[in-house]
Amino acid sequence: MKFPYGICDFREITMKNYFYCDRTDKIPLIEKGKYLLFLRPRRFGKSLLLSMLANYYDLAKKHEFEAMFGNLKIGKNPTELQNSYFIFRWDFSCVDSSGSVDDIKKALHDHINSCIKAFCLYYRDQLPEKVSLDWSNAINSINELITITQMSDHKIYLLIDEYDNFANQVMMGIRREKHELYEALVHEEGPLRTLFKAVKASASESLFDRIFITGVSPVVMSDITSGYNIAENIYLRYQFNDICGFTDNEIEDALKSIAGECDLSKDKVAEALELMKTYYNGYKFSLDSDTFVYNPTLSTYFLKYFYEDCKYPRQMLDGNLATDEAKLEYISQAVSGRQLLLDLLRKDRKTIVSELTDRFGIKQMLTDKSKDHKFMAAFLYYFGVLTMKEETSEGKISLKIPNLVIRGLYAEQICEMLLPEPVERDEGKFAAEKLYQKGDMQPLCDFVEQHYFKVFSNRDYKWANELTVKTAFLTLLYNDILYIMDTETEIDRRYSDLSMIIRPDMRRFTILDILVEFKFVKLKDAKLSGEQAKKLTKNELQNLPLMQAQMEDAKIQVKDYGDVLDKRHGNLRLRKYAVVSLGFERIWWEEVL
Repeated sequence: MKFPYGICDFREITMKNYFYCDRTDKIPLIEKGKYLLFLRPRRFGKSLLLSMLANYYDLAKKHEFEAMFGNLKIGKNPTELQNSYFIFRWDFSCVDSSGSVDDIKKALHDHINSCIKAFCLYYRDQLPEKVSLDWSNAINSINELITITQMSDHKIYLLIDEYDNFANQVMMGIRREKHELYEALVHEEGPLRTLFKAVKASASESLFDRIFITGVSPVVMSDITSGYNIAENIYLRYQFNDICGFTDNEIEDALKSIAGECDLSKDKVAEALELMKTYYNGYKFSLDSDTFVYNPTLSTYFLKYFYEDCKYPRQMLDGNLATDEAKLEYISQAVSGRQLLLDLLRKDRKTIVSELTDRFGIKQMLTDKSKDHKFMAAFLYYFGVLTMKEETSEGKISLKIPNLVIRGLYAEQICEMLLPEPVERDEGKFAAEKLYQKGDMQPLCDFVEQHYFKVFSNRDYKWANELTVKTAFLTLLYNDILYIMDTETEIDRRYSDLSMIIRPDMRRFTILDILVEFKFVKLKDAKLSGEQAKKLTKNELQNLPLMQAQMEDAKIQVKDYGDVLDKRHGNLRLRKYAVVSLGFERIWWEEVL
C-alpha cells in the first residue's frame, strides 16, 4: 500500500496506485455550474480536487483517460465534456505577497505570465500560433492567449487554487501597513480586483468557458464583488459535503488493509478506527448532509505512519496543521472572541448562530466592533476550527469543535491567552504532570488558586460556575500524546466533568487514568467576601455547609462514573478526584477510593 501524504497530483496518485477515495462521481454535478467557488479549510484536499478536474478535462490527456479513470466511477460513464478543454491553472500560493503593492502586482503578473508560458509549451501542438507575452501586464497576455485559442476548436477551463492567499496572510498579520496593503490590492483599481474584472469579462464573452476557484474563506470575493460577481457558491451544498475528506467506511477499509499487512487483529482495527474517529472525524459542511467526514491530510498522515511502522504516530496532530492556532489567536484578540473560545471549550463544545455568514470583508475583520458573535463563528468555521453539527429546533445552526485535535488547539490557545508568560505556563504544566504521573492533585490545585484565579476576576469574562474551574484544569492537563481527553463524557446518560483515558498505544507507560468531578460554591451563597475566603483555614473551608454538600455530591458522582468507566474500558489505572471551588479564591479536593 502507498499513502499519498503531501501528494496532490491526481495523475501520479492514480497511475502509481496510491490510496485514493473515488470522488469522480461528483464531476457531473460540477458540470451543472459554469463559474464555481468552492471553499474548504486549509489542507483539506482542494488542490487534489483541482488536479482531478484538470486531468479529466485536459484535451492533451485523452490518451491517458483509461489509465487514470478507467477503474473509477466516472470512467464507466464519462460526460460529453471529457478531455475537451485547454486547462489554464493559477496557484496564488506561489505568489510572493511581501513588499509594496507594486511588488505584489509584479509578482502576481509574473506568476500568470509564467502560467501562460507553461500553457503554451504544454499545448504547443494544439495552438495554431505563438502567444506573445507582455511581462509588464499579464492581462494583455491573457487576452493574447484567448485570441490564439479561439482559432482552435477548444475552449479554456480556468482553475484557480488558493485565490484568497493574500487575504489569509494579511488577516493573520497584526501590522496596520499589511491591512492597508491588502486594501490597496482590492480597491477599484487595485491589481487583484483588476485581474478578476478581466476574468469576469472573458467569462461573460465565453472566452473562459468554465472557471473553478478554490480557497479557504469568502473574504476576497466579498472585497472584489463588483470585480467578480458571477461566482456560484457550491461549498455549502450537501452534494459536495464529502467531495474532500474521507468517510467512516473508507477509513475502516484502509485500516483493514493495513491490519492484513501488519498481521493485526480485528480488535486492533476497531481500536484504530475509534482513535482516528476521535481525533480526525467530525467535519460537516452542509446542514442537509447526514455524513461527517475525516480531515484527509491528518488521516493520510496517520494511515501512512500506521502502515509503515505498524503502530500509531506519537503526535496525532500533524505539524503541518499546527499553524491553525493563528486563527484562534486572531479571534482571541477581541474580548468577545476570548469569551467565545472559552464558552466553546468549557460548555458542550458548540455555539449557535442564526445563519452562516457567506460574505465578510477585510474591514470587518479589522474592526473590533464588527467582530460580533456571528462573524467570529463563521470565521472559525471557514478555517476548520468549527464545523456544522445540526439545525436546531428554532431553525438556527449549531456549530461545534469537530474533533480532539482541534480541541487541543483551543486548549493551548486559551492557556496562552490566560497565562501569557511561558514560564508561568510551564509551571502549570509541571503541576499537571504530578497528577497523572503520581496522582498528586495538590500542586495543580495550588497553581490554579495562585495563578488562574487572578485572571478569573477579570470582568471581561462572564464566569460563574464549575465550568470555569474545569476550563482551568483542562488547559493545563490537556495532553493528546498520552491521553484521549474528554470533558462531559457521556456515562449512563449523564456527563462526567473531565476524563483522561490513556491512549491504547501509551498504556506501556506508568501514567494514570484520571477522572475529575468539579463543583462550585459562589461567595455570595456562602455569605463571604473574597478576602474572608482567602483567610479561611483548611478546616474552616471544609466545615462550610455548602462546601460539604457539594463535596459529597462530587464524591458520589465521580465514584459512579468511575465504576462505569472501569467496566467500559477494563484494565484502567483509574484515580478519581472531587474538586470543589469556593468562588475564585479557594479549592478543596479529595481523592475518591
